[in-house]
Amino acid sequence: MGNAESAVVNKRLLRFRLDERPIIEGVFDRLQSSSSGKAPAGKLLLIHNLQVTMSKMAPDSMIQRVFDGMLSVDPGVPLPPGGGVRREQLLIFLADTLRGTAEERAPLVVAMSHGTKTTATTDQITGFLEDLISAVVQTLTHRGRLRGWRPDRMGNGSQGVKLLAEHLSSDIKPSDQNTCDVACVEDWLFRVSGVAVFLELLIGEGLEVGLTSCTPPLLLPQCRDAPWSALRCLLDLPLLMFLSPQMPEGHKAPWRLLFSTNVHGESFTRLVGNCKSQGPTVILVKDTKGHIFGGFASHSWEIKPQFQGDSRCFLFSVFPSMRVFTCTGYNQHYMYMNLGQHTMPNGLGMGGQHGYFGLWLDYDFGKGHSRARPSCTTYGSPQLSGDEDFTMDTVEVWGVGIPPSEQEQDEDEGKKSILDADPELQAIMEMTGKKIYSQGLREPEEDTGNEVEVEKMRGLRDTFNT
Repeated sequence: MGNAESAVVNKRLLRFRLDERPIIEGVFDRLQSSSSGKAPAGKLLLIHNLQVTMSKMAPDSMIQRVFDGMLSVDPGVPLPPGGGVRREQLLIFLADTLRGTAEERAPLVVAMSHGTKTTATTDQITGFLEDLISAVVQTLTHRGRLRGWRPDRMGNGSQGVKLLAEHLSSDIKPSDQNTCDVACVEDWLFRVSGVAVFLELLIGEGLEVGLTSCTPPLLLPQCRDAPWSALRCLLDLPLLMFLSPQMPEGHKAPWRLLFSTNVHGESFTRLVGNCKSQGPTVILVKDTKGHIFGGFASHSWEIKPQFQGDSRCFLFSVFPSMRVFTCTGYNQHYMYMNLGQHTMPNGLGMGGQHGYFGLWLDYDFGKGHSRARPSCTTYGSPQLSGDEDFTMDTVEVWGVGIPPSEQEQDEDEGKKSILDADPELQAIMEMTGKKIYSQGLREPEEDTGNEVEVEKMRGLRDTFNT
């Protein structure tokens, strides 16, 4: 960059480390060289240059939005004619999308939503979000970052894109005319951080910026050992992007299928057997009216007549809208599961009270209810199902996180004495009459005594062997 560059550009470049700046400054020349002859060398970037690089990771409509966002940038220097993007505009666009604030990103979002220079309608912003989420899914697929998920064996991804876009845009606070100025969009971006994450992923990956210091965000949890050949999953990628950040461990917690009616059949006993003592779970239900909903259980399911769980539990709706309903604090009726009782309800429930659960699956498999008059007391959720008393179409239960059995195994291995790894040393110590401190409870401070003895015994063993 020379002295002729605008002060705006130089200020933006300060957001990048010294070793990152040559990478950022080189993006313009690389994009232009990808299709030489389409633009005057060293002058302007045309949309064709973006299409060559981004076509595998974004639909044409999103590429056009990115180009329009670049064109909207005021670089603080005169712009040449030609309808293309100047180098300074690209640099500012990269700085604001990758390292910018909500205030700096807001005008770009308005421009990419195809509104006026200063306002956009909520419908226009929702359209921008649909293209952005589609591009993120396409990018994750192209880059091989699906983390074990199989979109071809999952739910309707295009429907999921629309539902997630509608959910994200529902937090906008427009004017009475249903329009949003830059300040309104700034407030929304500040509160809904996921939009910035999606934008950073698209621009960083789509334009192949290649900042080695930036690790691509984990937008999907890992899927462990799902029987994809037999499974037709209710989940889709946008739904996972919606649900996994709500979990206590976020995207870090692996998901594993515990129960599905199209894999394990329609049996409440089988559901209970597969899901109890398995740690936190996500339950998904689709009723015969097409509504999809469910709940997150923070604790292992156990058969008992009392309520279980804690305030991390929540209910959610997927279709016809994506929503999360967290605890109200009114009561502690988070989770309930019972079977084989004559005096208490038999089935699985979350929220509300006996006979009026926010979500209830009856032990007589296939039946359930979602009763909210006007809302579930525990979670504040409305009726989630198509009918108050519904008939199930599909039920899935996913374990979230490391299974308790594996956690216990790891803890047991962590408690093992160093002698357990070398039985021969243990035998030598017993032969020489040394006390084995690690036997029994094995307190950490007692193990240190064995470490000293082990070193002595290793020397003794070496003497024997020679």
